[in-house]
Amino acid sequence: MDRTPDGHRPPRFPADVAAAAHVVWTTVAPQVMIDGDAGHHLRRVLRLRIGEVVTVADGTGRWRPYRVADLGEGTVTLASDGDLEAEPPPRPAITVAFSLTKRDKPELVVQKLTELGVDRIVPVATDRSVVRWDERHAAAALVRLRRVAREACEQCRRARVPEVAELTSIAELLTEPGLIVADRAGASVLDVDLSVHEAHGLVVIVGPEGGFSAAEKGLLSDITVVSLGDHVLRAETAALAVAACLTAQRARYYNSA
Repeated sequence: MDRTPDGHRPPRFPADVAAAAHVVWTTVAPQVMIDGDAGHHLRRVLRLRIGEVVTVADGTGRWRPYRVADLGEGTVTLASDGDLEAEPPPRPAITVAFSLTKRDKPELVVQKLTELGVDRIVPVATDRSVVRWDERHAAAALVRLRRVAREACEQCRRARVPEVAELTSIAELLTEPGLIVADRAGASVLDVDLSVHEAHGLVVIVGPEGGFSAAEKGLLSDITVVSLGDHVLRAETAALAVAACLTAQRARYYNSA
């Protein structure tokens, strides 16, 4: 990466730019008009003014800085204020497959996993999951969780929106490469060798609060187990804790590579 005259690297992430807002939008063209709910938020809630800086990303890593060029009734027109940038994809890609929890906790999990930098999020129906989603509920929940992920990207100024996959099962996850399971019985998650997973990514499965059933334990018997400590964690806590450990390790591994 080239350096500027003062020795600093050029910004590669939207968070490197002092901006009044960050938006995930359908385009990062030289001129963009933000309308709908996003336009209303920028115009009426954040009360942006002409000349203020806004970063816009397309959700796949491409982004650029803009300045507010015009304000309409619920719309904000932005003009490019810099080159098109690309937020680099981290390696290895990290997937967290978390067991369904009740009420709005899945939304909390998706929000925080997005902020932590997880690349893919998979809700899992386990034998002991308290919540059961029928087909209609699953479709509506998926739309909601994907919206939560996009909004979390805007909050944490991330250019890559993580994939939120459809509801799956433990048996279906067995086809995934790089599987590990979060459980008290394993070695420390801090000992995971990320270089082994660089090519195909890593998928960590987090079970329900009641633990996996005997049948699920049988399916997972040959999968590497990693521990988050000596205590029994809530399902949502375990999902966030393992993500925080792995993404922090990845950042250190990435920066030293």
